[in-house]
Amino acid sequence: MSPTSYQTAPPRVAPHVLAKSSPRQKGWARNRTRLHPACSSAPARTRGPHARATRAGHTSAKNPFAPAGLYDAAPLRTAVVDIGTNSTRLLVADVDQATEGVEELHRESQVTRLGEEVDAGGTLSEEAIARVHATLAEYRATIDRYGCEANLAVLTSAVRDAANGAEFTEGVRAEFGLDARVLSGEEEAQLTFLGAMSDREADAAGEPAVVIDIGGGSTEFIVGAAHTASFHVSVQAGVLRMSERHIHSDPPSPAELQDLAADTRRIFLEGLPVEQRKGVKRAIAVAGTATSAAAIDQELDPYDPERVHGYSLLLATVELLLARLADMSEAQRREVVGLHPDRAATIVAGMILLQESMTAFDLDRVEVSEHDILRGGALRLAGLD
Repeated sequence: MSPTSYQTAPPRVAPHVLAKSSPRQKGWARNRTRLHPACSSAPARTRGPHARATRAGHTSAKNPFAPAGLYDAAPLRTAVVDIGTNSTRLLVADVDQATEGVEELHRESQVTRLGEEVDAGGTLSEEAIARVHATLAEYRATIDRYGCEANLAVLTSAVRDAANGAEFTEGVRAEFGLDARVLSGEEEAQLTFLGAMSDREADAAGEPAVVIDIGGGSTEFIVGAAHTASFHVSVQAGVLRMSERHIHSDPPSPAELQDLAADTRRIFLEGLPVEQRKGVKRAIAVAGTATSAAAIDQELDPYDPERVHGYSLLLATVELLLARLADMSEAQRREVVGLHPDRAATIVAGMILLQESMTAFDLDRVEVSEHDILRGGALRLAGLD
């Protein structure tokens, strides 16, 4: 199948792609949650409501994200919230500052679509803000239950772009006691690279790799070798932004798919210099599009992060999944095994973005990683960057 075969006549859906389970989200809780066995109840170190607990109570000069005085023998319990354009996610983790090990205690995600209509209207809507606030109230209760000693909430593309983004950010700080920070594209890329590369042995040959982070409003590309990033760029093409811009039919028409792919290709090539693309030999793909593709390809029900992390995803597989998913209605996509129903509306755009990312670097496969900006934020809180 050629890289653009979906633009003409997508094949009909193969039976194994369709759901084999009962219609209502078999194997999926409302929030995707991973709990450490020893932490299913309130930990002993729990603090009072909305406590922004730190061991010294202020940030260090070395690292503005990390509370000062944290460097002792006990692991630091951190909470990181990623308030993205399409989803709002939480990671609670213990970070061992001596070994740089990260033990994930709790992870969950909700599709909140904060960036809905931001591309067209320029502001965050009241409805979208309300969805995020409801999710943050749940996350705040979880953070308190785990007694987290340091927290960070990162806000990315939608909030950067919105006229009322600063007001929204201040509301997150005041109402939920979170250290909310609007990240620049550069900061977002750095934290993503830190998380994605944190558990990897340095490549002795220094072979360049690219970390691909497809978000709701933007896509980040970070090129580096070993644990050092040498180039990064954040481009204005994400699954929610591109879906709203180009997809108006259900299922999407071939013309809409062609326009979305052409627009994505143009944005990517404008943002990615040839000299940065030609030396890259391998790729690591993080975030919801890549993990969803790995889960669909393996027909995971329920979702299994251990089988997703490190999964090798072929370009040919992405092309096949794109053709099949694009030929479905949104209602049919909601029943696909391995795909969270809330991602059904944007997964087609996501597959095009992933395909065009791989094509831009002339790669025939990517390695999927569960480690992304959330893990990077936890390491940054602990001063491990």
